[in-house]
Amino acid sequence: MAHMPESRPYHHGDLRSALLESAERTLREKGARSLSLRELARDVGVSHAAPGRHFKDKQALLNALALAGYDRLARALDAADDPASSLEPRLTALARAYLGFATANTELLELMYTRKHEPGATEQMAAGVDRTVGTLERVIADAQRRGEIVEDDPERLTLIVGATLHGLASFTANSMLDAATALGMTDDLIRHLLHGLTPR
Repeated sequence: MAHMPESRPYHHGDLRSALLESAERTLREKGARSLSLRELARDVGVSHAAPGRHFKDKQALLNALALAGYDRLARALDAADDPASSLEPRLTALARAYLGFATANTELLELMYTRKHEPGATEQMAAGVDRTVGTLERVIADAQRRGEIVEDDPERLTLIVGATLHGLASFTANSMLDAATALGMTDDLIRHLLHGLTPR
């Protein structure tokens, strides 16, 4: 009796997680343009239709990757934050956590911040941003209550701090700086950001 050729299984334990893990690996190695639900299905060993149960199309997959990135970044920032610390060491620790994530996940960070997401994901993305940028804003607001920095719009000050950190991360992503150099500059970056460049 002839054997029927084996077909790929439709089910795969935690398929969503397996697809996201494979997608992030592809993103890191080949870039977002190389992502394909069919190729991911082949990579994790399921039928080409199986990913459709979790992601209706490639954009939905990219949205999920970005949201997972925000979640990981938020956890890294939460772990680094010590509300009992004064502003400079507190902000330095957060900067190191952000730059550590950014230099280890350059492609993912680009996806999180610069790629277009479908309209239906806007609210989720905003919540993801709030979990990350919101951490910096809370630190700024705490420092204002303690009289450690000027009374100004916390959102505006957060934008300045965030743009500074992201600028250093972008230099690293574009190979203008290596990761070790960028991390080594963190203390000076925060010191100059808080105290300025004028002689004291």
